[in-house]
Amino acid sequence: MGEERMGSRKRIAGGGGLPDDCWEYVLSKIVNKENLSVDERNNYLETLSLVSKQFLSVSNRFLYSFKLIYNQNLYRPFQRFQNLTSLDLSSFRGDLNALLSRIPASITLTSLNLSNHTTFPVLGLQTLLKKTTTKSTLTSLTCSNMASLCHTHISLIADSFPFLQQLDISFPKTISGNAHAYYNALQLLTQKLSKLRNVNLSGHSYFNDSLFFQLCVNCKFLQQVFMFDCQFLTHDGIASAIYQRPTLNSFSVSNFQEANGFNKITPYFVDSFGTLKGLTCLDFSFSRISDLMLCSLALESLPLNKLVLHGCLDYTYYGIYYLLSSGCHQLTNSAFFALLRNCPLLTEIRMESADIGKSLSVDLDLDFVYNQVKSLYLADNPRLKDEDINMFALMFPNMQLLDVHRCNSISQIGIDTVLKRCPNIRHLNLAFCSQANSFSIKHEASKLEVLNLSHTRIDNTTLYVISKIFPCLLQLDLEHCHLVTEKGVRLVVEKCTYLREINLGSCRRVSANVISWMIFSRPSLRKITAPPHFRPRDCDRKLLSGRCLVC
Repeated sequence: MGEERMGSRKRIAGGGGLPDDCWEYVLSKIVNKENLSVDERNNYLETLSLVSKQFLSVSNRFLYSFKLIYNQNLYRPFQRFQNLTSLDLSSFRGDLNALLSRIPASITLTSLNLSNHTTFPVLGLQTLLKKTTTKSTLTSLTCSNMASLCHTHISLIADSFPFLQQLDISFPKTISGNAHAYYNALQLLTQKLSKLRNVNLSGHSYFNDSLFFQLCVNCKFLQQVFMFDCQFLTHDGIASAIYQRPTLNSFSVSNFQEANGFNKITPYFVDSFGTLKGLTCLDFSFSRISDLMLCSLALESLPLNKLVLHGCLDYTYYGIYYLLSSGCHQLTNSAFFALLRNCPLLTEIRMESADIGKSLSVDLDLDFVYNQVKSLYLADNPRLKDEDINMFALMFPNMQLLDVHRCNSISQIGIDTVLKRCPNIRHLNLAFCSQANSFSIKHEASKLEVLNLSHTRIDNTTLYVISKIFPCLLQLDLEHCHLVTEKGVRLVVEKCTYLREINLGSCRRVSANVISWMIFSRPSLRKITAPPHFRPRDCDRKLLSGRCLVC
């Protein structure tokens, strides 16, 4: 009787007795929750797949997005995940042409990432187009940071993927071939990809005013444009194009102060942005702007939730404050809070290297809780103190990301307060914070997923605490943590059962022999940055290459 009961329990735990379609329905309720990120969804699927062979088979049907790093059997991922629609090969270490050629006809790709490769996979793409329906289904293509990109590659993209809505061919390391032919290829791109909504052409030196104008005229659905380091763009050329496409909601451009030689921003350029009534993101990094430009943005009451002026020239605090406070003429320490009051849609604040913390104060009689702010970047602010980030924790209770790296006055006291007051914190960057060397909170910070403690003085005691209070940790960066030893690393790997990435670079006191143990003990690990002097044994090479990226 006892054996029968035990066998029944095993069958139930393994899914026995119920057909696949029943479990498929149950799993769909788990992994198809609203507001669930792709990473969270995949973590659920990976955990469920370990329960039984039946759960493994059923969970495979729910994986639509896959990042491939290395696989000796190029057919296997496509046999296992037959419902794939998104494939990321940006970290793939192998023959890209061979891999693309082996994608079966049954796979319907809508998104493909080929970034960071030394060659553009012409043969692989041509074979893929012949075998599958990719030509009519692919809506997103990313080929950024390619070692070389020539006019024939761009022409192939334009001719082969007419239904693209998102295209990123940014920052090729080398633009090869005849300049005239390259220009013609970019022109073909603007003419044939009429369904584009999001395009990133950063780093293409031949992209100029005329091509941007054609892009805005021909692409009627265009919403987001990124054109960093396109040196032949001019202010008036950009303005002419913007007038053709008032539906833009995100615009990013840079380097106006270089070769163009402009001293003043023309009213024509300033007024053009007033036509973008749905503009939510504006990035003018390293460009020449003016107070007139900033005041104009304020007067238009655009729904901006992100404005980047990093490295910009020719504007003053008057323009910034006018934008923030809608017309106040005296610059005071309340500018930061004026930004919050007058930008109700703001979800992200970036104030790196901004001397935040100097005489920072707020009128506590005001209603100063801003639930919409999710991300706060305050890196390189040496005056920032514990009391300052304690105040931010009160103001932003729904904060999910806090970056205070290189803020040397921040200690464990301030960090503990943030973790208590902001239960939704998922990403915490404390790199180079010399005083943040421990945690003393008594409860779990169960949602923290990414923790950067590189270049700090944490030790094994701190790692023990981390293993207790951050059970859902996915990424841990311990680079240059010279007090950490193998004992502390083992504690974290044993207790943090979801851990996917760990950086042990320059951790001199961590034995290189711990790597194999980590991979066996924690199957969820996908990337390990090894400590110094790591050299895999021949018997470990197959294991390391097949299960986890070790670098």
